[in-house]
Amino acid sequence: MKPVRASDAYHNSQLICTYSGYKPANMHKWGPGVRDVYALHFIISGKGTLETRNQRFSLKAADSFMIFPQTEIYYYPDPEDPWEYIWIEFKGDEAGRLVGMTEMERDNPVAGASPHDLKPYFPAAPRADARPFERIRAGAQLRLLLSYYLEFYPRESQPADYVKMAKEYIIINYWRANLTVSDIVNAVSLERSYLFRLFKEAAGMSVSRYLTAYRIERARELLESSVLSVKSVAYSVGYKDQLYFSKVFKKATSYTPSEYMTLHGRTEIL
Repeated sequence: MKPVRASDAYHNSQLICTYSGYKPANMHKWGPGVRDVYALHFIISGKGTLETRNQRFSLKAADSFMIFPQTEIYYYPDPEDPWEYIWIEFKGDEAGRLVGMTEMERDNPVAGASPHDLKPYFPAAPRADARPFERIRAGAQLRLLLSYYLEFYPRESQPADYVKMAKEYIIINYWRANLTVSDIVNAVSLERSYLFRLFKEAAGMSVSRYLTAYRIERARELLESSVLSVKSVAYSVGYKDQLYFSKVFKKATSYTPSEYMTLHGRTEIL
């Protein structure tokens, strides 16, 4: 089975397969690196290891693991018994909510041996020239696959889980200039005032303030180490208006973006 990639025309769909494939038993490894989509892997046979920044997981046949967007990972086969696996990448506004309903999370992205063979349920991502019915069918098959993970590996919902889901949505979508608090509320599927209360209790700040704080933190990282201009940094963290970005940044850090760059030994590229 050769990997196939879906058309960019469907990037804004609620749930879309973007890439899928099969890897026979060999010494192929991936990373360390970061992806911008979810990637669900099911191990057919053999063994391998998944490493995140803080943990290492030993995996075997019938185990699954999830790659989360914007999370550094590294995975590789066992030298004596290399794994064989199948995978599906996906994205969309609904992706985080569905994954958040399973026990897999950034700090523990694995699921133990499945009680059933899940390989037949992994869909092939539609090709770039796929017809509408093929895209709809692929999306339906992906939902069917995820429904089994919700059945076999359910998360017991706690108030903190809703806050985690909201933060997860922000981490994935903070760069979108049109991202609103309503988008975050809808992604979590919780009554607005209830989410606001849970979030304030858990994070010590409002949802909108957390979004701004996360954007500024990402901007600081880019200003410290990247070669991007202030305008490009602003755009990269969700601000179309450079002047407004500079105002928000200075309020949060007491420095303008240009001053912050100079403070870290960088000169703005105009």
